[in-house]
Amino acid sequence: MEPVTLTTDRLVLRTVGPHDTQPVYEAAQDPDIQRWTTVPSPYLLEHASGFTEQLVPDGWAQGSMFTFGVFLAGGELAGMLGLTMLSLGVAEVGFWATKEHRGRGYVTEAALTACRWIFTEVGVDRVEWRAEVGNQASRAVAERAGFTIEGTLRSAINNKGVRRDCWVGSLLPSDLGLPSTAPYLPARS
Repeated sequence: MEPVTLTTDRLVLRTVGPHDTQPVYEAAQDPDIQRWTTVPSPYLLEHASGFTEQLVPDGWAQGSMFTFGVFLAGGELAGMLGLTMLSLGVAEVGFWATKEHRGRGYVTEAALTACRWIFTEVGVDRVEWRAEVGNQASRAVAERAGFTIEGTLRSAINNKGVRRDCWVGSLLPSDLGLPSTAPYLPARS
């Protein structure tokens, strides 16, 4: 799939490339990004160049991972968001915000925009969100974006060689007033 660019009133969501290596590298120096995400730690310039020059374009080309840089209208990097295909009709969202742009709703806005896109253009019927138990900032973004928190999975994330418990949530097309590609029959309680 060819990369797409999505826009909101405040943001431009676009693929990242070699010209974004330095801003990605600088953002990933943040101890919170290294603590709560699976980026390498320490995060080296070679990690950023591998990400922007190989991992991101390969994900788009293979249709396996759709990564968007979250940019302000002026071009400044405010965060990163990826949608990774897990199985037929199911993707997982992951995101981080740059330290100086946290708490402004940018990542929530980006998540909603990217989820609408993947529901309508890729045919995904479920987006999952996972975060290590304790990552309150990530959980707050997911909840503000409308994800239903479904529970805690034991030993479900491997972050830097350590198995950790995680929260899991989901967003369905119907949560955003969109149709699904397949019928959904919820369990009766």
